Amino acid sequence: MIQVKNISKSFSGLEILKDISFVFEKGKTNLIIGKSGSGKSVLTKCIVGLLEPDIGDVYYDDIKFSSLKSQEKKKVRKQIGMLFQGSALFDSFSVEENVAFPLRMFTKMTEEEVIERVNFCLNRVNILNKNSLYPSEISGGMQKRVAIARAISMNPKYLFCDEPNSGLDPVTAIVIDELIQELTKEYQMTTIVITHDMNSVLEIGEKILFIEGGVKKWEGNKEEILDVKVKELYDFVYVSKFLQKMKK
Repeated sequence: MIQVKNISKSFSGLEILKDISFVFEKGKTNLIIGKSGSGKSVLTKCIVGLLEPDIGDVYYDDIKFSSLKSQEKKKVRKQIGMLFQGSALFDSFSVEENVAFPLRMFTKMTEEEVIERVNFCLNRVNILNKNSLYPSEISGGMQKRVAIARAISMNPKYLFCDEPNSGLDPVTAIVIDELIQELTKEYQMTTIVITHDMNSVLEIGEKILFIEGGVKKWEGNKEEILDVKVKELYDFVYVSKFLQKMKK
């Protein structure tokens, strides 16, 4: 579980986040949605400690993360897996080297143990016999699955996914959504997904935080979102669905 309590953040006197509180639950796909500039990225950076909130606290389970010293925060971050927008694989590394990177950087595993873990993670995301290939030699969907394998390589308690379906076709996007949800359940991770994709919201939105202008306007789940009476959310949901239909 990750909990944010009364988070506010300003830059040069401009308030970007205003008194946001929310609980991201363990074993669920927790989504942060909102228009560009709504404060989603700033909130996420506050959660992982890249930014310090002006007011409020962040808790990882029972640990008050926002009060920890730098070295103590590093220990918590080692339990975090990151799936970046656009996959963010190293172009000059093979598939195997990309997944092995955090293991070689942050653990004391032997090389044999590293390769065993790499193969386990690649197999879990259904990437077989591709270890020696480079990102440019595999499809966008495969790149995303390799990035997921890297994100789970250190068996994280917490998983952050930034626009995981960015640049993917609708069919592949569904596969990625389902994989993220499966892994969340399987490893009982606290998963946070930042997304504009309404298909993702309606498929895997077990708990949803909607931000507008730095303010929490609504929270709920995918079953409730289509019947919501909040105007800003209504506009976001139906404009997003219309734009997605236009792209198909």
